[in-house]
Amino acid sequence: MSELNYNHLRYFWAVAQDGNLTRTAERLNISQSALSVQIRKLEDRLGHPLFERRGRKLHLTEAGRVALDHADAIFATGEELIGTLRQTGTTRQAVRIGALATLSRNFQIGFLRPVLGRSDIEVILRSGSAPELLRGLLSLDLDIVLTNQAPATDALTPFISHKLAEQRVSLIGPPRMLAGAMDLAGLLAHHPVIVPTSDSSVRTGFDALASSLGVRPQIAAEVDDMAMMRLLAREGIGLAVLPPIVVQDELASGLLIEAGQLPGISEAFFAVSIERRFPKAILKELLQPSPMPSGDARPNPR
Repeated sequence: MSELNYNHLRYFWAVAQDGNLTRTAERLNISQSALSVQIRKLEDRLGHPLFERRGRKLHLTEAGRVALDHADAIFATGEELIGTLRQTGTTRQAVRIGALATLSRNFQIGFLRPVLGRSDIEVILRSGSAPELLRGLLSLDLDIVLTNQAPATDALTPFISHKLAEQRVSLIGPPRMLAGAMDLAGLLAHHPVIVPTSDSSVRTGFDALASSLGVRPQIAAEVDDMAMMRLLAREGIGLAVLPPIVVQDELASGLLIEAGQLPGISEAFFAVSIERRFPKAILKELLQPSPMPSGDARPNPR
């Protein structure tokens, strides 16, 4: 069996960085045809196409993304040799995670905890809207996407949704707003509330619950960002309709308290992936289910 030609790999690595054959050839001061030959030789050696052309730009195939990750590690080894002698070197595997911009930061930290601080793992975390993150997943720029709503799937969008947790949703506010003895209907009738926007399943459940209680709550704010709901609750703007995990630090310190669970309402958290021929082993570790703590439907930040 012939050995891998690392010159071919370095040429591939350079093209993958630029995404443009002509620009890379100019930068390396070689002809475009010679560069194309080097890439084809590497593809023949590996047995997989590494690029696909879309318009004028080259995009990595799944095999190309795998090859790039290994090339990053291989060429980092040279730097590691120097760094080791200087006692600063470590080769790391990149894990690219996209998270819905409005998702609970506490949940994200809980999910990432198994890989945070590991010397062999580099976490690349990107936030954005659901459509752009899912596009990143399909283009292999992301390994996994964290969201609170499973995406629709069909033959052209083969998303795999892993349900990581299902958190109860409660009415949460500062102690001064929850000092007196009052049932849920009384709380909703006497205090303004901070609620998710109307496209949220939690909001749909809350509206149905309020209707069943015969209450028309005063809406202090409609917010699509859990972090902002947390801040508004801390400011005493109203009682927030939130999973307790979002404000776990405030609950622990007594800055906020939980008035009670809202019956029949929960928030689900998902990790979305796609089927890959070359899956990263670390993703299996991240997707392992956590033990179920008492008092929750299925949660824990994982």
